[in-house]
Amino acid sequence: MTDICRLGLGCMGMNRSNKEQSIRTVHAALEAGITLFNTGEFYNAGESELVMGEALRGVPRDKYFLSVKFGVLPCPDGRLYGLDVTPFNIKAHLAYSLKRLNLDYIDLFEPARMDLAYPVEEIVGAMADLVKEGYIRHIGLTQIDADTLLRASAVHKIHTVELCYSLADRRYEGKMIRTAKETGTMVLAFGLLGHGLLSDNALAGKARKSLPAGYFDQENLEGNLQLVRDLQALAEKKGTTISRLALAWAWEKNPYMSALMGTTKETHLQDALEALKLELSAEEIEEIERTFPAGKVLGEGMGKFVCRHGRLVTASAV
Repeated sequence: MTDICRLGLGCMGMNRSNKEQSIRTVHAALEAGITLFNTGEFYNAGESELVMGEALRGVPRDKYFLSVKFGVLPCPDGRLYGLDVTPFNIKAHLAYSLKRLNLDYIDLFEPARMDLAYPVEEIVGAMADLVKEGYIRHIGLTQIDADTLLRASAVHKIHTVELCYSLADRRYEGKMIRTAKETGTMVLAFGLLGHGLLSDNALAGKARKSLPAGYFDQENLEGNLQLVRDLQALAEKKGTTISRLALAWAWEKNPYMSALMGTTKETHLQDALEALKLELSAEEIEEIERTFPAGKVLGEGMGKFVCRHGRLVTASAV
């Protein structure tokens, strides 16, 4: 049976230029039984929140669960230049999001990253005050390690930890996912298609310009694509697509994991819904991992976005 609770809609790509298409996709998700929607104040400089506010207008508030990330600072040209998760400023970030979304509260509020200048205890403490005030229902964290999760959990219950995870990026397997389970924290995975790498589009060359820096370096290009070709052969043997196989692998490997499908298109959403129905045996999981071993993709993938006092210390793609 399809477990629709394991799939959420990622809304990063939604903006004014694709508003009508995005709204149709949100409504299609609701009709399919999807209740989890994930956006961020910095997605298209607030446009994603505006579109989501319009898409969810009139939908009963108890029929969806909205997750919002905050803190990343965008330039006018769309590049990201820093981070503001200063505890004193968190309430202001929330106020702007509530206004754009036209809501009284947000179900899950999460800093997009940590800042080395502020202990996680201070950040979570400031968010806990917003829980007490009724403006947010739950606290989430993004791209953290196991020790940070334990420290945060000592201050307040962490509902969800959002992690980049895929066949191509498995750094959080092991201690991080195990700690989330031990603390009762839901793991919400994004980037399960390697930001386009684990798809037929990658072989066709359609996804390369949108991929994070490092995946399709000219130096690494052929080696990475060969892994995808090998995965495609497995998918064809299974009678499915690369993307569906990659999604099914993640769900089968991690029974308690939920995942985001980031899209503005109903066809991509339907693809993820079909992947939920795909069953893989233990032998097939092993074969997939032999074909696409952990750590074999050359390039930084999601890389790091590390800040101190709001300023970038290390950055590649977010």
